[in-house]
Amino acid sequence: MTVKLAIVYYSTYGTNHRMAEIAADAGRAAGAEVRLLRVAETAPTEVVNSQEAWKAAAERQAHVPVVSHDDMEWANAYLFVTPTRYGSAASQMRAFIDTLGGLWFQGKLANKAVSAMSSAQNPHGGQEATVLGLYTTFMHWGAVIVPPGFTDPSIFAAGGNPYGYTHTQGKDFGDAETAAIGHQATRLVRMAAKIAA
Repeated sequence: MTVKLAIVYYSTYGTNHRMAEIAADAGRAAGAEVRLLRVAETAPTEVVNSQEAWKAAAERQAHVPVVSHDDMEWANAYLFVTPTRYGSAASQMRAFIDTLGGLWFQGKLANKAVSAMSSAQNPHGGQEATVLGLYTTFMHWGAVIVPPGFTDPSIFAAGGNPYGYTHTQGKDFGDAETAAIGHQATRLVRMAAKIAA
């Protein structure tokens, strides 16, 4: 069975967008059908436009489809990518997740492989708490959490986070970072294939 991977992300300044793109490339290389999807912006347009970097990033991502409930039903694997806000997922991501009650109630989010990634402005800005908080939500769904663990040398090279890749804003995406993101996406696809078989 083909793995249908929905990569659902939110990105204010572009960091998480880039992470999602790297993961999408890896997912396709692993044989998955991939949909790269962004959650809708909930901040007022005047607020976004008042910050040049935020406005520019929004314009760069305008071509990416906004995730829908149909996408969530279609997928048999999910990768969530979000910046950290005070140790939790960005409100835009939480707002989308909060719309999924109907699908959850019908069991349409259960038994699907899921993983998460995050970023923050500084190395200890709450990224791990964000990933773990998302995993609590996925437990409620009955999804099957697929963390990267320490299953590949790239995890150590990119900072040693076994929960899900996290990135420090402003840091380059070098070989180590790209490899760690790629490994997590590839592992997710492989585990999703096993679950769906």
